Amino acid sequence: MSTHLNGSYLGDFVSEESILAMQEEVTKAHELLHTKTGEGNEFLGWLTLPTDYDKDEFSRIKKAATKIQQTSDLLIVIGIGGSYLGARAAIEFVKSSNYNVLKKDTPDIYFAGNSISPTALNEIVSLCEGRDFCVNVISKSGTTTEPAIAFRVFKEMLVKKYGEEQAAQRIFVTTDKEKGTLKALSDSQGFETFIVPDDVGGRYSVLTAVGLLPIAVSGMDLDALMQGALDAQKSLMQTDVLQNDCYKYAAIRNILYRQGKTTEMMVSYEPSYAMMNEWFKQLFGESEGKDGKGIFPASAIFSTDLHSLGQYIQDGKRNLFETVVVFKKPKQEMIISFDDENTDGLNFLAGKEMSFINQKAFEGTILAHSDGGVPNIVLEVEEMTEYELGYLIYFFEKACAISGYILGVNPFNQPGVESYKKNMFALLGKAGYEEEKAQLEKRLGIKN
Repeated sequence: MSTHLNGSYLGDFVSEESILAMQEEVTKAHELLHTKTGEGNEFLGWLTLPTDYDKDEFSRIKKAATKIQQTSDLLIVIGIGGSYLGARAAIEFVKSSNYNVLKKDTPDIYFAGNSISPTALNEIVSLCEGRDFCVNVISKSGTTTEPAIAFRVFKEMLVKKYGEEQAAQRIFVTTDKEKGTLKALSDSQGFETFIVPDDVGGRYSVLTAVGLLPIAVSGMDLDALMQGALDAQKSLMQTDVLQNDCYKYAAIRNILYRQGKTTEMMVSYEPSYAMMNEWFKQLFGESEGKDGKGIFPASAIFSTDLHSLGQYIQDGKRNLFETVVVFKKPKQEMIISFDDENTDGLNFLAGKEMSFINQKAFEGTILAHSDGGVPNIVLEVEEMTEYELGYLIYFFEKACAISGYILGVNPFNQPGVESYKKNMFALLGKAGYEEEKAQLEKRLGIKN
């Protein structure tokens, strides 16, 4: 397995016997998933995606990415939730969290339409001034408020800068294959379109066109990414909970949850993993947080956040566990130099690689947190490459599905997400929400 689970730091919380005791539940979850008889079975396209993805569309994605690279200084990716988190996480994982400011021969990539902040949108608008740009708008319906606002703004900018005909050549739409506002607009305006699959939910969609076009524009190797996911699909079929680290991870999470460990903190010692943390939080938060159940997904980047959250983790409420993703090889290395004056007292580290020091920080921290009563799951990954990322994405997606079924929820719906939207539409005066508007304004103390 490309992603290996190290359970050495679980302390007395999880034993091999307790993992084995989960075998029946794990097997049942596996069968619900692979026979497609569990709740949410209409959204299982991701399960065989590394095998069954549309090869023709995959080729078109590569061609579109090349066109964007050749004609643009930057790409604006418009989407929210699963329509942007996966792509951004992948780019930062493989390339850098500083991707846009590094020297490179690919366009800068900025993500818009994921908030309703006028400041954030104006800042990205200003970055387009005097530069050639393209837009990739990602929305199944085309009417989700946040991306719809951003798309209106950038579409107008493109038309003003290039004219209707040329603007149409710079807009790439990822949407429903047959219906919806955005699909109809694309057909009428001649925008190139890619498909948001009907059977893949947003948070599971990073390996579809939803994520692949921005990822390809960054210069990442799509073939290696999909190969990693394919190898994960093949290797994570073993139902034996002790032999399949993906299923073991799902089992351990539920064991800890039943012991009152209701918060999982995803941790890495690489800043470029920060957006993967955000992708993880949506994946597990939307999948498990329902019916009054679920592990709350939190995250941290160490050693940075040890200087802010370390105290709480060490001595705070004992309701959390950590899942630490560690990489054996850094993307780059740096050696600590020798200083004759040694004013900073660091000469004891002279000649040592920073990755070695980072490793010792990990070892010291995990021992301290384990001693403090915080169980730690360690996921060991070789390096931060496209192949390893593809494997890791599939690993988490399948672990999430198995874990959700063990928990007793539908891992593929998100009914609670609609609540804020209904209230917002009513308060904004959208047609059809008149009665709700009056009720909500009364609750808020707003006088007509």
